[in-house]
Amino acid sequence: MDDTRHIGTYKGLAGKRVLVTGAGRGMGKTIALGFLRNDARVLVADSDDGRLQAFKAEEPLVQTCQVDVTDPAQVDRLFGAVRDSLGGLDIVMNNTGVSGPVGPVEGVDIDAWNRMMAINVSGAFHVVRRAVPLLKAAGGGSIMINSSTAGLMGYPYRVAYAASKFALVGMARSLAMELGGHGIRVNTICPGPVYADRQDEGVVARARAAGVPVAQARERYFESFAMSLSLPDSIEPEDIANMVLFVCSDAGRKITGQSLAVDGDTQTLIEPPPAALLLQADPRAALPQTTGGYLERARARFVARFGD
Repeated sequence: MDDTRHIGTYKGLAGKRVLVTGAGRGMGKTIALGFLRNDARVLVADSDDGRLQAFKAEEPLVQTCQVDVTDPAQVDRLFGAVRDSLGGLDIVMNNTGVSGPVGPVEGVDIDAWNRMMAINVSGAFHVVRRAVPLLKAAGGGSIMINSSTAGLMGYPYRVAYAASKFALVGMARSLAMELGGHGIRVNTICPGPVYADRQDEGVVARARAAGVPVAQARERYFESFAMSLSLPDSIEPEDIANMVLFVCSDAGRKITGQSLAVDGDTQTLIEPPPAALLLQADPRAALPQTTGGYLERARARFVARFGD
């Protein structure tokens, strides 16, 4: 699936030296491809070497480095590769993250909590602390950290995930104040419910395990998140990539310390949201979100993109 067909062209990215972590697939890969399409020099990092090799086969110009961001020694090695391959750094996009444990707080496994914080929070810290000296040497630059809508509002039964994403917002806002005098801008990107290959694989697997038609499972998934957005639609990886590219481009040169939501104006992370419950009670219910037929058109686009 091509997630770059709607990625724009942004002034000032050509020739920039860019590091994207967590870029082996999905959103991170699409962001890295967006930088490549804008003629930046890109090194992608991921914990999965197979994904990196596949990326390299698709895009011979990309540089790759396998890394576990929870290990400071491996992050040191990553930045050795950055210096060797790129000769410096202008932009870093920290996309590494995991979804973590789901369930009531009293049942959250301590090891799962610690693992999530090690990847989502400490991993971002390890990358940023090593990137800053290179950005200072370049005379400035841009740091983007992938948070989430869950870093802006409560997320019941996902306390570990929300806590890690809130932590990233605090990290970025503090760093924006600390580094602004060096010409370094720091922002978080806060995606809403992105639906791409990885999410679809999960929906398909759960549908088959439950003996439910895949099309029906996709439809239920779509309604479970679309009804919680003011703009009832799925968020695509290229939507996130376009925001990242804009902020890192010349057009975004005064944007720093911000938590930039690309989420269709998400109103709740409660699953299912109240509007979806209303639809279950009465499928013919008239909802404000359907005014003008937007929901129906969004559903049609979703089915066309992910239908078999």
